Amino acid sequence: MTQHAIPTEFNATMRKFGAPHTIIRSYRYWSVLLRPAQVTLGALVLAAHEPVTAFSQLSPASFTELHEVTRHIETALNKAFHYDKINYLMLMMVDPDVHFHVLPRYAQPKSFAGLEFTDAGWPAVPDLGHVNATDTAINQQIIEHLQSYWP
Repeated sequence: MTQHAIPTEFNATMRKFGAPHTIIRSYRYWSVLLRPAQVTLGALVLAAHEPVTAFSQLSPASFTELHEVTRHIETALNKAFHYDKINYLMLMMVDPDVHFHVLPRYAQPKSFAGLEFTDAGWPAVPDLGHVNATDTAINQQIIEHLQSYWP
């Protein structure tokens, strides 16, 4: 497993999504963060460390590591929450640093920590305007639950 120390500097996108507190796992070129606004249970942000604003500007090494990171994401999310589909959205309209929103998708509501999480967009495009209400404590439980399944 390739796990590196949490970076000491974070780009604006990583800070917006709560780094360092929301980091689930860091790699050399990427960090996986819990998306504070849980559109679906286990919604993540996959953020590049390189200071680039276009996907094509990433180094070949970053692309190589991306394969491993996405495999780890899918393994952990599937074991932790048994998603039905997974969506990777690279929108970069507001936050210019290279990143993906990783949304596990669910045909049926999911329960976690006494809460019910729905996928309001299922089976179509994710509804990014719908957020399942959580707080810092619940989000920390989600982070720890995912980390326990990380390869």
